[in-house]
Formats: sequence, C-alpha cells, structure tokens
Amino acid sequence: MPDERIQVIAYSGYRGEETPRAIIHHDEKIEVIDILSRWIEEAFDNRGRKRFFVCKGSDRANHEIFYDEKTTEWFYRSKG
Repeated sequence: MPDERIQVIAYSGYRGEETPRAIIHHDEKIEVIDILSRWIEEAFDNRGRKRFFVCKGSDRANHEIFYDEKTTEWFYRSKG
C-alpha cells in the first residue's frame, strides 16, 4: 500500500511544520498525545528529506507519519 497524504495540524517552529499536534485521518481528528520517536531520512539521488514521527494518538493507537520537505506535504505511513 502506498503512503497516504493526510492533513496535519502542526506547530510551526523556525523551520515550519515542525511538530505534529493533530492528525486528520479518514475524516477523524486525532490529537497527538505524545511523540514516541522521530528521525530524518535523506535521499541522495533526489535530495529529498523526510521527517518521521511515531505519535501516540488520542485514539490510543500509535501512528507513523512523515513530512516531505520537498513536496511540503504530510503522509501517513502505510503498513505492509
């Protein structure tokens, strides 16, 4: 399954879209309770950079999302 484009309400720090505060997934708003982990992946072939977050949601589930700095869009990481 491909990664799914989503809307994210985020704190915009000095580099913009810095920390997710809420995820809108399948028309449901899920508040981010905690950031469990975060990391950056860089692609050298296309100079892409993605900032990943594993978030604990208000629905008690963990959600893996990422911000693509090249396209300036948020995505939900599909499993499988």
